[in-house]
Amino acid sequence: MDKPDNATGERKRAPPVKVLSSQLRTATEVRGSSGEPGAGWVVRLGKDRSLQVSLVWMQGTVLEVQLAINSVLLMDETGTFTVQGVNSIPKGKPCLSSGKYVMVMGIIQAVSPEPVIRAVKLADLSEQAALHRQMWKVEVEDLQQVLVTRARPSPLARDSWK
Repeated sequence: MDKPDNATGERKRAPPVKVLSSQLRTATEVRGSSGEPGAGWVVRLGKDRSLQVSLVWMQGTVLEVQLAINSVLLMDETGTFTVQGVNSIPKGKPCLSSGKYVMVMGIIQAVSPEPVIRAVKLADLSEQAALHRQMWKVEVEDLQQVLVTRARPSPLARDSWK
């Protein structure tokens, strides 16, 4: 999932994976080799498909802003999710008003009873919200299909390097 950077010793995170809130609700936590939490989450994508993630990209409409507790409630087409840490995101506050359509990148904190992510980036997509909403589910499915295909090479690809 996260790979140590040999030059600095810091961990590099995998790029964000586009997900829907309903997919996070059914995710399961991955534990490290010694049983500690924080190794990521496994998101089920279908009958026999899954993907390990920690950094996610989500989009949704702002329902409720609670700056006093550093969070915002968003809703995508599959349900609601909470974003924490919004006060510390540079340029994030202007897009935090009810009704705005926003993109958030963040680290999964919890999945049940409602997904909670800690924000890393926020962006206002309200200017072309109709287009973004219409394309979002297709973008999510497309990226996930590409990632699953890369994770599981086809039999032809495996045979070609024997």
